[in-house]
Amino acid sequence: MINVFVLQNGRLSQINIENRADLESTAPVWVDLTDPNEEERDWVRSIYGVTLPGEDEVKDIEASARYYEADNGDLHLRTDFLIDDDDEPARIVTVAFILARDILFSVHTLDLPVFRLVRMRARSRPGSIADYKDVLLDLYATDAEYSADALEGIYQNLEDVSRSVLKKDFSDQDAAAALNSIAQEEDLNGRIRRNMMDTRRAVSFLMRGRLLNADQFEEARQILRDIESLDGHTSFLFDKINFLMDATVGFININQNKIIKIFSVASVAFLPPTLIASIYGMNFKILPELQWDLGYPFALVLMLASAVTPFWYFRRRGWLK
Repeated sequence: MINVFVLQNGRLSQINIENRADLESTAPVWVDLTDPNEEERDWVRSIYGVTLPGEDEVKDIEASARYYEADNGDLHLRTDFLIDDDDEPARIVTVAFILARDILFSVHTLDLPVFRLVRMRARSRPGSIADYKDVLLDLYATDAEYSADALEGIYQNLEDVSRSVLKKDFSDQDAAAALNSIAQEEDLNGRIRRNMMDTRRAVSFLMRGRLLNADQFEEARQILRDIESLDGHTSFLFDKINFLMDATVGFININQNKIIKIFSVASVAFLPPTLIASIYGMNFKILPELQWDLGYPFALVLMLASAVTPFWYFRRRGWLK
């Protein structure tokens, strides 16, 4: 799919592209390609002289391949963007950007929420975008805002887990559910941190390359400041995640120790009756109570008393609580 946008009074306006002629008749500032087919790639190559990277090239994580200037002057960037929705687990999608002929080209396999937000905001905010570099910076700024919203969601979910962990009755089933939630939030927090790290690298590359004017340079600095604040928040969430993980595992150990304590008390309490039964079960011919009519009930009462006495003692000392 090809999404083409032109500037009209500082707003991004989308142009409907159905064939090659429609693409040739426009003067776009942003050409966004979502999982393009070979025909769409040929249109871009022949009309603009830009060769779009393949899927394997987009996913290349070598530093030298993520940010570089081609021999013809085209600027290539590879940047990660976050997708966090309720339908599927959070994931990172790598987008290939090409800055050429005063046009921003973007190639990605999935439609990204950050891109939808930028398109929606640009239509409602006249004058916010002046050229293709403003579009790219707006994408990075919106990506930081999107990550901040995702961090707020993590914090809220961890608050729910915290209330569950610290409640009075915390069963093993509750512990399993808490561990699952904590693991998911830890994974999302790590992805956000990786995403912010990659965005910082991309913005720093644009600033070092002296590609931005004064206003754009100041906007890039603000993006870096926002990312810096998000890094501190991710560190705080990692600490909270570790605390909840340790607390949950601690409660699991306490519950397991309660079970082990019951078995330990039971084994100690039944040790005297076992000893008595073993004594009277010996096959010696001469035993004092062997010919006694009340020997059997006496042995039973003695074993019962020897079993009850330890339980009474343990309960009095509070060891059964």
